[in-house]
Amino acid sequence: MNKQQLFENIKRKKSFLCVGLDTDIKKIPEHLLKEEDPIFAFNKAIIDATADLCIAYKPNLAFYESMGVKGWIAFEKTVNYIKQNYPDQFIIADAKRGDIGNTSAMYARTFFEELDIDSVTVAPYMGEDSVTPFLTYEGKWVILLALTSNKGSHDFQLTEDKNGERLFATTKMARIIPKKNKSIFETEPFVIKAKRSVIT
Repeated sequence: MNKQQLFENIKRKKSFLCVGLDTDIKKIPEHLLKEEDPIFAFNKAIIDATADLCIAYKPNLAFYESMGVKGWIAFEKTVNYIKQNYPDQFIIADAKRGDIGNTSAMYARTFFEELDIDSVTVAPYMGEDSVTPFLTYEGKWVILLALTSNKGSHDFQLTEDKNGERLFATTKMARIIPKKNKSIFETEPFVIKAKRSVIT
């Protein structure tokens, strides 16, 4: 999905809603446990109930990986169901990947080639070479986790350098994104805007 298609969907639905699919088999309704694939059954029900209200779905990979092969199957079925039945939906793989270059390249191949997902979340704190492999895919989106909402984010992300600049907001973070990739580099103003905000 390109930027124009996403923006048109936002305008048409008058919504920015992204539905997380952090499906914990220990918390889903008991009657669904009788299904052949309880995780997918739960996800399908959520998707069908919210598709007209949201513009994106964000399955969190940890909840699927914790179930091994069955979890991955449920994840792929969920992604395929969204694509086939609600093709206007933007899909974000909340995977928080980020590693040395050749490993990141394999992660990128998994989500952008094998699964053909629109976007993936990436942890950029290992540096530019851990992010670059994700940026080579035309028409795909990369969401950098510069500032997160968990309590522990204060341990590192809000650390200030000698100039009082917080780690998450440093211009070096924005420069991880190569200028040659204009579609991705346009996200830099978001990082700079966050830098100017007072976040405690």
